[in-house]
Amino acid sequence: MRENSVLDIRLPIGSLFVVLGGLLTVFGLASNPVIYQRSLGININLGWGLIMMAFGVVMAALGRSGSRRTPTAGLE
Repeated sequence: MRENSVLDIRLPIGSLFVVLGGLLTVFGLASNPVIYQRSLGININLGWGLIMMAFGVVMAALGRSGSRRTPTAGLE
């Protein structure tokens, strides 16, 4: 096994949140505003979709920046 084959879980989690957040955002944009009458007119799907996408982008960015660094200590 290679020394650099460390699985960084932030990349797949970030990708998952970006995809699911994108789907939720598209649904929130395309849905009928009448269904949001029970929630005081707040488009909760759009709001949480954007939050999930932002979280996914942050996780993916942290995963990419962490994968660029190579650990120097402890791999002997």
